Amino acid sequence: MDFLTALINGLSSGGTYAIIALGYTMVYGIAKMLNFAHGDIIMIGGCVMYSVLSAKGNPLLAILAAVVFCVVLGVTIEKLAYKPLRGAASLAVLITAISMSYLLQSVAQIYLKSGTPALSALRLEGSVNIGSFRIDYSTILTLAVTIVVMVALSLFVKYSKTGRAMVAVSEDRDAALLMGINTNFIITITFAIGSALAAIAGYLMLCKAPILTNTLGSMPGIKAFAAAVIGGIGSIPGAMLGGILLGVVESISYSIPVLAPFTEAVEFSILIIILLVRPSGILGKMRREKV
Repeated sequence: MDFLTALINGLSSGGTYAIIALGYTMVYGIAKMLNFAHGDIIMIGGCVMYSVLSAKGNPLLAILAAVVFCVVLGVTIEKLAYKPLRGAASLAVLITAISMSYLLQSVAQIYLKSGTPALSALRLEGSVNIGSFRIDYSTILTLAVTIVVMVALSLFVKYSKTGRAMVAVSEDRDAALLMGINTNFIITITFAIGSALAAIAGYLMLCKAPILTNTLGSMPGIKAFAAAVIGGIGSIPGAMLGGILLGVVESISYSIPVLAPFTEAVEFSILIIILLVRPSGILGKMRREKV
């Protein structure tokens, strides 16, 4: 029963990691850049929820406001910080992304005034009891949202015109441009979707542990990036698989007293082992660079 509890909790946290990892892998797959500010957009979404809850006290309105604000923020960051660097050296883009991450953290620290407000209105209390087995409402919600997001995104990419254009740009941006696809628009849409997913992930995190700090998204962002790499950076199914795998490993490791203090070491050891065996990730494709 303890193992089953750890597995369910792992699927729940893994679902959150998968949602965050989708933002990383979509941006990399289409724009060929690593948006290390992605985790901090989660935190900004939390700040928006805190502001709306303080003013209106309506959790649903707070979540919707966070999604909208994060979408606008993600698109703005792409336009102002990343778009001018297309074609620049990858190191310049990487440094810009890291700088943007610290900028968002600093702005949030000023806003929060070094405090750690509790968003208790977002917390989901209660659980479902099945015999001696208990599942928290927050876990059920996270699993449900994860499934809905994964199915909706898969259908969007497979069947919508914009989704198919995203796949084309991911495969060959120059060829897609020659075929009449507006690559700038596709990249903007990608940032918008990724940022919306970050806001959703922020809510799922806060409904379990409603404590807001300016580093709320830092470690989950790093773990989600690791999940995207494990699954195969640039692969949407890979991001989903990597997130679930990392969450399950984390939860099971926490449940073993000997491994509990070294849980993060175990997680990143899994990353190293998988990359040693399969450098492109579990579902990633090996790409040959033309010289």
